[in-house]
Amino acid sequence: MSDRAKSGATLDWWGRFNNAAKKLWSRLFDWFAAQSRLTRLAVVAICLAIVASGIYSIYLVRKQAAIRLEISAMAAAGKAGDVVGPLNDKLPVVFGVGSILPFLETHTIDRITIVYEPVMWNVSERIALVESAGKQYAFYPSDLETRIFTDKAASAPWGSKLLFIPRGDLSPTNLELFERLDLHFANARPQMEKDGWKASISGILSGTLTIGLLTFLYFQFKEQFKSLKFIEASQIQGSIDDLVGMDDIKAEVFQIMDQYERRTEYADYGIDKPFNVMFSGPAGTGKTKLASYLAKELKLPILFHSAANLETGFVAGGANTLGRIVAMARRRKKCIIFLDEAQDLFMKRGGRRKFDDDTANTLLSVLDGVRSLNDTEIIWIVASNFNSETMQMDEAMLRRFQMKVDFRHPNREERLAIITHYLDGRADKVLPDLDLRHLVAVTEGRSPADLETIINQAGILAVKAGGMIDENTLMQAAERVLVGNVNADTTMERERDRRIIAVHEWGHFLVDLAYERKRTNDDWEQILADMKTIKISLKANPRNNALGFVFHKQGNNLLKSKGDIEHDIRVLLGGMANEELFFGEEGVTNGAHNDISRVTKLLHHAVAEVGMYRNTRLNFGSLSRDGRGDNRDLDEETRTIMETQSERLYAETMNILSGQKALSAYLVDRLLEDSEMGLAEALAEIRRFEDGSLAVQAH
Repeated sequence: MSDRAKSGATLDWWGRFNNAAKKLWSRLFDWFAAQSRLTRLAVVAICLAIVASGIYSIYLVRKQAAIRLEISAMAAAGKAGDVVGPLNDKLPVVFGVGSILPFLETHTIDRITIVYEPVMWNVSERIALVESAGKQYAFYPSDLETRIFTDKAASAPWGSKLLFIPRGDLSPTNLELFERLDLHFANARPQMEKDGWKASISGILSGTLTIGLLTFLYFQFKEQFKSLKFIEASQIQGSIDDLVGMDDIKAEVFQIMDQYERRTEYADYGIDKPFNVMFSGPAGTGKTKLASYLAKELKLPILFHSAANLETGFVAGGANTLGRIVAMARRRKKCIIFLDEAQDLFMKRGGRRKFDDDTANTLLSVLDGVRSLNDTEIIWIVASNFNSETMQMDEAMLRRFQMKVDFRHPNREERLAIITHYLDGRADKVLPDLDLRHLVAVTEGRSPADLETIINQAGILAVKAGGMIDENTLMQAAERVLVGNVNADTTMERERDRRIIAVHEWGHFLVDLAYERKRTNDDWEQILADMKTIKISLKANPRNNALGFVFHKQGNNLLKSKGDIEHDIRVLLGGMANEELFFGEEGVTNGAHNDISRVTKLLHHAVAEVGMYRNTRLNFGSLSRDGRGDNRDLDEETRTIMETQSERLYAETMNILSGQKALSAYLVDRLLEDSEMGLAEALAEIRRFEDGSLAVQAH
């Protein structure tokens, strides 16, 4: 490797280390800022205790090291002399009086024996035996005496008579003598030994506090980083251009960007309130992505947090979490806080659980227009699946938001653009010139996230089949995502149930087909394009615990006429009506339960809420307690009208199906053979049956 390459590798390593250190330091300060005052004081106190005990331990160790050097110097002086030999155990031993140094100066010295023993890794203790006049005088020199003793040993006449013996080299007899001496001097240990234990305890205390603090911070960081972690703008992948369609919604986001970047100019016009933004709309429509892309465009760190995690079940639990988030945001001064799934916080306060109201009240104060200067550059984005038509928002919360962005499901053109965008990302695995109109129609009312899931599922199916992504693969993926996984084994052995399901589903289909044939004057191509049914299947669907299903397009007709509503009701009643035609009134099953529930709601909407079939146009449902009208508020006249219209529409449905019983029986047999049938195949079978019937009649 060249010097330049080595230098570049070193710089790259240093850059990564530097970035990691900065990130860790930033997260440490985020955590510290989010803690209570008591916790912060405790952490600071522990840090100071660690430093103090560490310094004291170092001081004692250095002091002990100095004494060890002095003892080593004494040993060196003794080895330099002429005196050799073991401890003389034949002479009597007496305890010296006073200090060893005056004794050496006033007595004739024959030999000085220093018996030493290591106490710690860098400290030794010693007992001096001085031979004089046929006796051995035992001394236990202090640290100061040892230091002076060492200094004088080099020049004193007794310096050449020093002998050092490790305790481990003593004979058993000498060792017994030494132990008796050791017992006598037990209460006169030198200061260096005491300092040794102090140093040990101080070091252990410092290490224990350090390990304890690091362990505490580790678990705190681990818990906090799961939910409270800022993501830097450089870490966000993609850009706002990756969101295909939704130009009206992106325009609102661009307005936020413009207002933030030119906030001084806006302030001149009196627009100086905090940046509180509400994102609302169905799940999967890109609220989180837009928030992250906004952070990337503005080069601001962003914190993602789910409002569901604020529901701790404890009073002030959610409020405390919000307090920590605010503390972290204020430390950064310029950032974005994204609070997702916050629909519960938008509900009216009062009558709920106490801790829910506490959290909502705290959020209100956080989003308040009166803030300090440090808060004015914090953007709060609160997102929810809130539906203002069915849910009533707290008025105080509503006033906190200066900007509201309503997300929606993509329209036909946008769905086509989104599907094309995702397919372009894997273009080498997609057949060219795909006709996506059918898939676009099937995914009416689906979110961009659903569309991405469908394309990913198509890729999985293509990998399993070892082929390319084509129209058939896309439709299979759409069925898997929108309907769920299905299986034929559940109903294969239940012949009676399979026949009932087939009869029921063809009843729905034939009523709808009769309407489409009349509307298009038997234009089969137009019928194929317009009918909502895609597939009728006898395979079980675990998602809704059904023994069969109909895969159909979502309707996009938001404004329905009286005729449209009546047609929808006839189609819903078609399943039960066909069962009655084939099996009699006693043979009708409870499989029509969901259909009847939907018919009831449609008729209630038409009669009670829109005023159809009445001389007056009044919405009696608005007078109910919850604004939606329930059975307790259903007046007798409304009930009578609903029952009358239901009987009429059911009779009309029976009349439509009575004339097609033979066709229905034929289709039932065909469906029982194949287990499922697509729209094109069903229409082909119907035309084949009708052509055969005409031929028989002509014959």
